[in-house]
Amino acid sequence: MHIPDGFLSPQTYLPAYALAAGGWVYAARELRRRVDETLLPRLAVLTALAFVLMTVMLPLPGGTSVHASGIGILAVIFGPWLTFAVVSLVLLLQALVLGAGGITVLPVNALAMGLGGSVAACLGYRLLAPRWERAGLFAAGWLAAVVPAALVAVVLGLQPAIAHRSDGQPLFFPFGLSVTLPAVLIPHAILGLGEGLLTVLVVSFLRRR
Repeated sequence: MHIPDGFLSPQTYLPAYALAAGGWVYAARELRRRVDETLLPRLAVLTALAFVLMTVMLPLPGGTSVHASGIGILAVIFGPWLTFAVVSLVLLLQALVLGAGGITVLPVNALAMGLGGSVAACLGYRLLAPRWERAGLFAAGWLAAVVPAALVAVVLGLQPAIAHRSDGQPLFFPFGLSVTLPAVLIPHAILGLGEGLLTVLVVSFLRRR
């Protein structure tokens, strides 16, 4: 679901940078407060897993992509702020090393996937897990795929209204919400089933150890 460079207007990514910067500062403080010899190895291993999952992308019409992320796993184990930090780091590495996503769109991708996805995953898990643990884990994985996709689809679909010429011609991403919402959401709703199952398997495995 990475948005590539060049798809978003400065009116979108500059405010997103300001918003994400505050989140990155808070996430860094949270990491410094919680990091110890127990957390660090798990964080490193699951960050590597997220990097691998997010690198295997299937392209979607319109220039974005569909891929698993491991965000549900990260959110359940570490909470939203450490997940936001981890996903932001993965997105930065992918932009610099692999050319996936990009620097101008980094805050939007990070906020949608790292923060929006992890908050939704935590809420879904906490709502269901007290009675149905595995259903809560599955919901965390599914929501971690679908909610960021919805946020990305909305941001993309608003670009023609945000930045256009005097004659109405879009300056950046050209398709509206009627195109982006089904094009991005439907594949991710299906992918979310696999992401939910992966979250159940990985979190259950880690808790047995």
